[in-house]
Amino acid sequence: MSVRPFIPYARQHIDDEDIAAVAEVLRKDYLTTGPVVDSFEAKIAQRVQAAFGVAFSSGTDALHGAYSASGFGPGDEVIVPAMTFAATANAALYVGAKPVFADVESDTGNMHVSQLEPLINARTKAIVAVHYAGLPADMAEIHKLACHYGLTVIEDAAHALGAYYHGKPIGAVSSLTCFSFHPVKHITTGEGGMVVSDDLQLRRKLQRFRTHGVTRIPEEMAGNDGDWYYEMVELGYNYRLTDIQAGLGLSQLEKLDRFLTRRREIAERYDEALKDLAEKERIQLPGKREGRQSAWHLYVIGVQNDHSGERRKSLYDYLRSRGIGVNVHYVPVYLHPYYRSLGYTAGLCPKAEQFYRRSISLPIFYGLTDAEQERVIDCLRDGVKACL
Repeated sequence: MSVRPFIPYARQHIDDEDIAAVAEVLRKDYLTTGPVVDSFEAKIAQRVQAAFGVAFSSGTDALHGAYSASGFGPGDEVIVPAMTFAATANAALYVGAKPVFADVESDTGNMHVSQLEPLINARTKAIVAVHYAGLPADMAEIHKLACHYGLTVIEDAAHALGAYYHGKPIGAVSSLTCFSFHPVKHITTGEGGMVVSDDLQLRRKLQRFRTHGVTRIPEEMAGNDGDWYYEMVELGYNYRLTDIQAGLGLSQLEKLDRFLTRRREIAERYDEALKDLAEKERIQLPGKREGRQSAWHLYVIGVQNDHSGERRKSLYDYLRSRGIGVNVHYVPVYLHPYYRSLGYTAGLCPKAEQFYRRSISLPIFYGLTDAEQERVIDCLRDGVKACL
């Protein structure tokens, strides 16, 4: 019996144009801190209708920079959704703030806006909205609440490059939006991230933060001994993206529309092929919202009537045994041992915990062929019969 090739849940797409773009940078004078990074920042900002982009060495570093530029520190609280990768919350800890976890919507995994107001107190400084799986969160209500209480809104859009909220691209909705260019995302720079903003002062803070706290801008320095002069005016980090990575990013960005179109085709095909299983209440399909166009970073189904997670695990194991690289996104952040050691306990966000126990991420990426997707669908249908 032949072994069928493994189908991952996600994979980057690198073509000859990408390789040539990287090789071209390698032949130039600047491998880092050069003009290709500047060009990449400008192109991303233009794409999402923001004034500025500041590139970072990862999406996590971008979040760290955004939290720092916003002035969060010890004694402050930052509201984040429980259903996200740990980096969203970790970045609050990096600056000495406390992450406060909000519960999520049962069908989308996005933070539930009705759960936010009870979490707000005198220490609250921000709401961080994660666009889970690529579907924009309820930004109008989040901004309304933030405005009422004088809070900062930051968008963790690691899943959402190319998503739209009521006609606006994600990146043009809030004063700080963070993107990720990890290989499983819509475009990749290997590792990398970016913060986009319309605020010049935030841009300068972010630029200093990623470069050791160093500036060459005359009005930011105490002195000036000549053209060579610079000053470290605050504590920063080495979070720079290289020109090599930016060259790859620019080449990838030219293909973003094609990548997004294919992801949406795959999602639509899953919707159609699996709707009978949803109607029979065997699985739950990803939730949608009017006026919000998902970028489909993930396609997450839920196993219906599974309160323990055992049925989900059986289906997950069945699919993996047949070479279907399903995954689970995510363990609620506060359930990780490190967060338990900080005093967070199970039961804090019951909908997020149930979402976790039920969810399975199906393969979705640009290079997934129709034949491979058909195999995923067939195996899933067989698995539902066998396990549910």
